[in-house]
Amino acid sequence: MKRLKFVIPITIIVFFLALRTLNKDFSEVAEHVRVLIALGGSLFSGFITYFLFPEKPKKNETN
Repeated sequence: MKRLKFVIPITIIVFFLALRTLNKDFSEVAEHVRVLIALGGSLFSGFITYFLFPEKPKKNETN
């Protein structure tokens, strides 16, 4: 659950930045395709972020 505190904001930020970039530089591409590309990129970045920010180990675990 603690990982989602990082994943959700990063996913939202990536979506809006990707959509802004696609709208600015690739305006000839259909709008629904640009939204799908931005959505795919944001979901992919959220997936990667979920695994790059591991949960903190519990105090009772010994390594």
